[in-house]
Amino acid sequence: MAPYSRGPAHGASVRSPAATVAPLRSQGRSDVKNEPDLIRQRPGPEAGHESGPTVTRIVLGTQLRRLREGAGITREAAGDAIRASHAKISRLELGRVGIKERDIEDLLTLYGVTEPAERAEYLALVHRANAPGWWQQYGDLLPTWFEMYLRLEQAAAFIRTYQVQFIPGLLQTEEYARSVILVAHRSESADEIDRRVFLRVERQKMLQEPGSPKLWAVVDEAALSRPFGAASTMRAQLQHLLEMSEQPNVILQVLPFHLGAHAAAGGPFTILRFAEPDLPDIVYLEQLTSAVYLDKRPDVENYLAVMEQVTVQAETPERSKDMLHQLLKEF
Repeated sequence: MAPYSRGPAHGASVRSPAATVAPLRSQGRSDVKNEPDLIRQRPGPEAGHESGPTVTRIVLGTQLRRLREGAGITREAAGDAIRASHAKISRLELGRVGIKERDIEDLLTLYGVTEPAERAEYLALVHRANAPGWWQQYGDLLPTWFEMYLRLEQAAAFIRTYQVQFIPGLLQTEEYARSVILVAHRSESADEIDRRVFLRVERQKMLQEPGSPKLWAVVDEAALSRPFGAASTMRAQLQHLLEMSEQPNVILQVLPFHLGAHAAAGGPFTILRFAEPDLPDIVYLEQLTSAVYLDKRPDVENYLAVMEQVTVQAETPERSKDMLHQLLKEF
């Protein structure tokens, strides 16, 4: 196996597996320190988390880049071999597009991979990478930039998020989700709204499945206090958060108003971590009509530092439950 690179698609330096753990320390918060399985080590395949098509595509692209560079072949030459541009080779190596079986066979030949068994392994990766995601039936509703997030979210082993405006999508009730979706899509038909709500609820099922990802959410008190829908909707949402916070793969913390200034004042963000050692952590920043994905090591480490600070500043998980109970009384 090739050495582990935290940033295979962007030229980040190669690091050993031990150097990539980057635990998010609790800095003295005893109740957070008692969650070692969630935060202290990068999960391995033995954790039971299955790689999705997106992860497989990125891993395959990384391996193809290493084969090409090892053979001393330029992107232009590789593109010529599959009747494509060097830009397409770049996109293939970044895992941003699918790859045809014929193309992989031609590239393997060009790169000197002739052993039948080894070629068969690469072709098996192609089949996995091209498998459709369950959300593709909703492709007419999904902008490309968000479909990529769904692919990455489904493949993640750890999901860490800070939210200030809304309850995290993975923790929303159906009625709360409907109220949020209606704000941005009032002109759509009832059927389209129903499909958007169903899509969001379907996303959440992965938290209940074997090998489910670990979710650590820090939610600003503003998101808990701002009503979406009727009072009954908010009560049900807060109760749902209490129930989800009891799940072994979920940590929920509340960032209270009285804290004042805090480390995450720049806005909401999500950090995705994967079990596969060939994949870097990815920071997801959602905007009104687009999104930004960061995987360069300095960028990611800056956000990891902010996340670490905000989890220390926020109420502990137990105190956060107390806050939720208090807010329930107010609704």
